[in-house]
Amino acid sequence: QVQLVESGGGLVQAGGSLRLACAASGSIFSFRTMAWYRQAPGKQRESVASITSGGSTNYADSVKGRFTISRDNAKNTVSLQMDRVNPEDTAVYYCYAVRGVTAYWGQGTQVTVSS
Repeated sequence: QVQLVESGGGLVQAGGSLRLACAASGSIFSFRTMAWYRQAPGKQRESVASITSGGSTNYADSVKGRFTISRDNAKNTVSLQMDRVNPEDTAVYYCYAVRGVTAYWGQGTQVTVSS
């Protein structure tokens, strides 16, 4: 059973930085895609950034140039570096992974950006 555990959320001031990490219970090498999603109160869950097993990345327009996704296969982690955050980035952030046709979700970590 795959488990994804997020960490690194918290309260940060606008313009600041935060780094989220997602630790998988096993090797992430076989995950075709890993990603970060977020869900703000009253809004639908949306994709923030994704990275393939080959290292290709994709970002939502709202975070391009500010957020960076990376994966460390040796440590079985995927991270999201969040820079120049703003209050619109406030949300619960979820780790997501796909292996074959099966998708896995973490429990989420709260990120709150104060103005």
